[in-house]
Amino acid sequence: MKANVYVTLKNSIADPQGFAIKGALNKMGYESVEDVRIGKLIEVELGNVTKEEAEKQLNVMCEKLLANTVIEKYRFELVE
Repeated sequence: MKANVYVTLKNSIADPQGFAIKGALNKMGYESVEDVRIGKLIEVELGNVTKEEAEKQLNVMCEKLLANTVIEKYRFELVE
C-alpha cells in the first residue's frame, strides 16, 4: 500500500517562498494568481497492512517526524 503525505505551512505562518513565486507569476502575466503556498509531497510505501493500521502508522509518522506540527499541517491519502 502506498501513501501520499502532504505537508504545508499552517495558514497563520508566513510563506516567503510562496510569496516570491506569486510575485514571479504575477510578473509573468498571471495577474489572477492571488496566493501561493509551498509544501512537500512525501511518498511512503507501506507493506501489507490494513487501511486502519496504515492510517494509525501514518499519523504517528507525521506527528513525530514528517511534519513540524508547530508550524505545519499535514494530510495523507492512501493509494491502493
